[in-house]
Amino acid sequence: MVASRQDAWTEDDDLVLAEVTLRHIREGGTQLAAFEEVGQRLGRTAAACGFRWNSCVRKRYDAAISIAKSQRQQLKKLGRIQAPPPVVAEVEVVTLHTKRAETPVAEVQMYTDVEEQQIEAVIRMLVNQKELTRRLRQLEQELEGKELELKELKEAHERARKELDQVQGVNDDYRALVQIMERARKLAFLQEEDSNKAIFKMDENGNLERVEK
Repeated sequence: MVASRQDAWTEDDDLVLAEVTLRHIREGGTQLAAFEEVGQRLGRTAAACGFRWNSCVRKRYDAAISIAKSQRQQLKKLGRIQAPPPVVAEVEVVTLHTKRAETPVAEVQMYTDVEEQQIEAVIRMLVNQKELTRRLRQLEQELEGKELELKELKEAHERARKELDQVQGVNDDYRALVQIMERARKLAFLQEEDSNKAIFKMDENGNLERVEK
């Protein structure tokens, strides 16, 4: 079994990297800022986080990235992205008070509902992916157990077959011995009958005379 490196990335690490990076994309931030935040949380360098994102994690979240970019465009249209980007809750309050004349409250509320649904969809996707990975590992372990059990059953079957062959051989030898003994008994009985038969001969006067053995 190959030992895991102490600096190896775990599923939870990848999940943190994905969540933070998607949030920065959605809020108009830079990926570098996202990698720096992840690095602080995980005790890694921003370069290491960037390499992990580009080489491994990013390709698993194409759909989530598209959603985050779409949300960013909507935020730009509503003027809700500033530098530095504010927290989402604060953006909603500022928009309602400062842009009330140009952006109706109903539009903002509609956007907020859509955004919440999209965020929930991304979170569900991340959670489902983690659950699927866990279930896959569980099934792999169960498969290994079944394969080991099948191997043991095959070995037991082979041992039983050999024992049966040995018993069959003993039975064959026993039957052959019984047949030999039966033939010997019959032969001895016939010889005994022959020995008990009387022998007669004719004398000079034409009479039969028994001959003693």
